[in-house]
Amino acid sequence: MASIQFTLSPTSSIRSSPSFAGSPANPITPQYSSTPTKDLFSYCKLSSRQKNVIKRNGSRNLVSTVRSSLDTAGPTSAVGQVTEVTKDTFWPIVNSAGDKTVVLDMYTQWCGPCKLIAPKYKELSQKYDDVVFLKLDCNQENKPLAKELGIKVVPTFKILKQGKIVKEVTGAKFDNLVIAIESVRSTS
Repeated sequence: MASIQFTLSPTSSIRSSPSFAGSPANPITPQYSSTPTKDLFSYCKLSSRQKNVIKRNGSRNLVSTVRSSLDTAGPTSAVGQVTEVTKDTFWPIVNSAGDKTVVLDMYTQWCGPCKLIAPKYKELSQKYDDVVFLKLDCNQENKPLAKELGIKVVPTFKILKQGKIVKEVTGAKFDNLVIAIESVRSTS
């Protein structure tokens, strides 16, 4: 779980750590203000105990941890674009796709054919709004997922439907990729 810590001081400025809106030295000051307590309550969901501490001791700094919306919503992908995934975000995005077709481009930074097909892959993501397009850098960090998916060569395109791999295209074969996507889409 990622969290952002806000240090709330009686001057009604909000400072965050490690960084937020530039740096901890760059405070976010409320635009409307009558008392520090009012501003604090409008910015954060505080427990009644935390509110009482602020009311009793206005000079005391309070540190509160706020969960970001990404923690509660989970990873997402956007229609019409290619979403970079990792070993941690891949399966949640695939599972959230439901009945949609998912296409995964497995590439590496040093692969020449991967770089050549990347712009065409992006064009496909804009063409098919009913398909989720993902890309996975098969580096050391993502090696466990690449191994799980059975990658042998880059680029490899895995096409999934309802969380299962149904087609695979190896190499930078754009025409074969389009045919594979079309065939999986037509079986819906």
